[in-house]
Amino acid sequence: MKRRVAIVGAGQSGMQLALGLQRAGHEVTVFSNRTAREIFEGPVMSSQCMFETALQTERELELDWWAGECPLVEGIGMAVRNPEGGKAIEWSARLDGPAQSVDQRLKIPAWLAGLEKRGGRLVLQEVGIDALEACAATHDLVVVASGKGEISQLFERDAERSPFDQPQRALALTYVRGMKPALPYARVCFNLIPGVGEYFVFPALTTTGPCEIMVFEGVPGGPMDCWADVKTPQEHLARSKWILETFLPWEAERCTDIELTDDNGILAGRFAPAVRKPVAALPSGRRVLGLADAVVLNDPITGQGANNAAKCADIYLKRILEHGDAPFGAAWMQETFDRYWEGYARWATDWTNSLLAAPKPHLQKLLQSATHMPAVASTIVNGFDDPRAFAPWWFDAVEADRFLETRAREAAVDRFDRRDFRKALGQFSTGVTVITTRAIDGRRVGMTANSFSSVSLDPPLVLWSLARQAPSVGDFTGASHFAINVLAAHQHHLSRQFSTPQADKFGGVDCCEGTAGVPLLNGVIARFVCRNVKQYDGGDHLIFIGEVERYDRFDGEPLVFHSGYYQVTTRHPECVQ
Repeated sequence: MKRRVAIVGAGQSGMQLALGLQRAGHEVTVFSNRTAREIFEGPVMSSQCMFETALQTERELELDWWAGECPLVEGIGMAVRNPEGGKAIEWSARLDGPAQSVDQRLKIPAWLAGLEKRGGRLVLQEVGIDALEACAATHDLVVVASGKGEISQLFERDAERSPFDQPQRALALTYVRGMKPALPYARVCFNLIPGVGEYFVFPALTTTGPCEIMVFEGVPGGPMDCWADVKTPQEHLARSKWILETFLPWEAERCTDIELTDDNGILAGRFAPAVRKPVAALPSGRRVLGLADAVVLNDPITGQGANNAAKCADIYLKRILEHGDAPFGAAWMQETFDRYWEGYARWATDWTNSLLAAPKPHLQKLLQSATHMPAVASTIVNGFDDPRAFAPWWFDAVEADRFLETRAREAAVDRFDRRDFRKALGQFSTGVTVITTRAIDGRRVGMTANSFSSVSLDPPLVLWSLARQAPSVGDFTGASHFAINVLAAHQHHLSRQFSTPQADKFGGVDCCEGTAGVPLLNGVIARFVCRNVKQYDGGDHLIFIGEVERYDRFDGEPLVFHSGYYQVTTRHPECVQ
């Protein structure tokens, strides 16, 4: 069924969602307060750096129109300044997949043109409450992707999820060309100046070609909070160079011959990071749904802005396409946001906020350890793509020590490049399962696994494996039964949910109970309730053998995992009958 969807805001999230819905055959109207030309010729809007998983959301929609000309960001480096002006810490590591940054002044006008060319409707209008009411009356769903103007007050601040009520950094961007490249590979160069602020810089593509984006984050009231008296673009550039010469001489050396990409390649400001409640009621009682920055606005210190937008748009798109012709009620809107929050935004927010505070001793230890432990550096660097990887060790001193011990053991026995070995294993396509059990104390326990395999028909045996360091090892080894739930193609969100550490992984999950109280997921394509027969040594994993006592089989398409991404199956053309 064709749905009518209105999207207010023409940024990364709003346009990605709009083009995805249009591609699926839905009728889309986008509201923008600026024309494509005004955006192209206007000031820069962000310091976007999109990592591999976020870029994949664009590729899936065939929206990666600049892949061939945009410079690659191959890694991330970290330097911490010492009191004498030198480096207390310095290291770098490569990303598993390169990142890219395309100036939104390039991207958004092109996407707007694509929307109209494909039959979408673009309305140039500053949207207020009255306009939202008109949209809600004539559309099946209204999504707000802009947090500015009159409508910014619609979404109530969520105090429990928003620890800050004031800006934590004075922000500035400077787009330049002529900077000496980072060697031996292009990377985000992240610099921490304790008590003063942060500076990071990375390659990008702007309206005038390749460039570097300089991002300054000054502690309010400190020496990097120094932009209020800057009046011209050249003064902004001079102040940028002054900061580097004063605090980061190794970065200043790269900038002896820099110039602005254009007079609009600068930005300065500040905002308070905030999480807002995602469903807003209009005066009529109709509901609208907030998207990305409109409801989860993080400081750019971890470069999560564009990734946040892309991943939110991806989750919302899939939810809308799954919904069929049912009404988009308030409960559906809340559940859609919850899926985004638990699947990504929560982890990105907690991690970002942790860097706005003075680093705790265990974080200093982690950053220092990365200088001589490449596996630690690699894990931190690739966490920028998936911040869930930072839980729990980034936030807890005991877990941080356990994490370092594990990485030290791994380094001692490594025979292969671990990253490349994982990629090679990932070439084998698998289904995706959630393994569930009931702990001795009554808790429901679940985790995502793609190591499931059949072993024997007589007796009916299956196996799966669990990392020895997993928190749930004791629960599974002590359980009499476990269940293997084979996920359907539309349940990729459950794969993420059960692979992420959290207090209750079963929140919002449709379940029933099997033998010994084992949770069984509904909506799957198969379930196997197994007696826990035996565990075998499998190196850094335990191999669990289960005897199937009961199974259920349902119609549906499987969720497939291959080469690091969720996939869907298609029938081979030579096998069509």
